[in-house]
Amino acid sequence: MGPMSTSDEVSDDEVSDRDLRGLLFSIAYRMTGRVSIAEDLVQDTELRLLEVEQRGVEIRSRRALATTIVTRLAIDQLRREGHKREVYAGEWLPEPIVTEPDADPLEHAGLADSVSMAVLVVLERLNPAERAAFLLHDVFGLGYDEIAETLGKSEANVRQITARARKAIAAGRRRFSATRERSWEIAGAFLRASEVGDVDALVGLLAEDVVVVGDGGGKVATRRQPTVGAGPASRLVANMFRSFDRFGLAASLMSVNSQPGVVVTDAAGRAVIVMELEIGDGAVFGIRAVANPDKLTHVQ
Repeated sequence: MGPMSTSDEVSDDEVSDRDLRGLLFSIAYRMTGRVSIAEDLVQDTELRLLEVEQRGVEIRSRRALATTIVTRLAIDQLRREGHKREVYAGEWLPEPIVTEPDADPLEHAGLADSVSMAVLVVLERLNPAERAAFLLHDVFGLGYDEIAETLGKSEANVRQITARARKAIAAGRRRFSATRERSWEIAGAFLRASEVGDVDALVGLLAEDVVVVGDGGGKVATRRQPTVGAGPASRLVANMFRSFDRFGLAASLMSVNSQPGVVVTDAAGRAVIVMELEIGDGAVFGIRAVANPDKLTHVQ
């Protein structure tokens, strides 16, 4: 990606180390969709930033420089593993971030929607530069001039890339309105109906064109194609929950990528399935279930 420049950076905004680390993780996770990789990129960024400081280079903004470094590292990471993603077994979903519903660190500064699986899946279809330009400008509010410096492109080119990415994002996802309180009410009703196998109740909670996507990564059996429609989806969910008792599994409501979700754990408390529910207009219109064990090792 070329050398990191500090010459054009604006005055430092006195961001704390903790807040800076949070920002870097937010960028790296949205770029890669992987918690473990994002944590590694943050560490690498902090080391590179420390090396610059130890050389006595004047840094007018640690935040701007760190943002540049982590973005370039993420782009390099995506380019290195491009082939792996092309041959991924079945549907690809990001590694989920799971928190208690009332203690979600991602629900601030209007960033919650941008970390949903729906958005991350669409971002996965963009090339690394498009992904970076969209995130840095539309999510994190950087100027086109700053992004141009980060990507090593002209400002005009960055504007074109961002517009193209924004158009792809808008075309690739559905938007529905729902209050947070109403979303969690529907999520609770969904879990109750699922646990008792009430197919009729599930049909009433699911949108007619609901889509269920499962990611087993070739290691856990999941349907290789999405399940579409309230009828097929309700039967799929009911059958899945019926099997939980046999395997000693328990399900609970949690926040998954800042959306209402369900986490299924085994007797030892390990997460075996993490589901994000897309809810709007009084119904569940999307269910994304991660069962690939490699993507759940960080979930507590």
